[in-house]
Amino acid sequence: MKCPFCNAEDTQVIDSRVNDEGDTIRRRRRCAECEKRFTTYETAELHMPQVVKQNGTREEFSLDKLRLSFTRALHKRPVSMELVDRSVDDIMQKVLGRGEREVQSRELGEAVMRALRRLDKVAYIRFASIYRSFQDVDDFNDAIRDLDTPKRGRK
Repeated sequence: MKCPFCNAEDTQVIDSRVNDEGDTIRRRRRCAECEKRFTTYETAELHMPQVVKQNGTREEFSLDKLRLSFTRALHKRPVSMELVDRSVDDIMQKVLGRGEREVQSRELGEAVMRALRRLDKVAYIRFASIYRSFQDVDDFNDAIRDLDTPKRGRK
């Protein structure tokens, strides 16, 4: 790390501390040339994959769009934002954990549906009706029957 004062390349770490959340390291450094001290912060740089839409176009992964999917479906439903945040974080961790450069939008939609199914049945039906483009009452009835059928092999 170069010294920001004299541009010398020889600096020493004299103290390191992890922040309370555990996601940033604060380092105190001293320049071997001018002996001035400065602080640096180290964080992980995460790159979310591109989202491949059904028509083949690609767009940047949007945390805001993912969260909006939940908040629209859960509008006026008794589900805490803490549970929504946890669900969004779970989906993000699974996407990041795959380590791939692209993710299909369909996979994200299905992940939202699985999470909503656990959180609130009404929100699940709301989201499914738009996501799966329900055309008539029979589509709603099928989705409700599906709710009554336990899913096997899913966590």
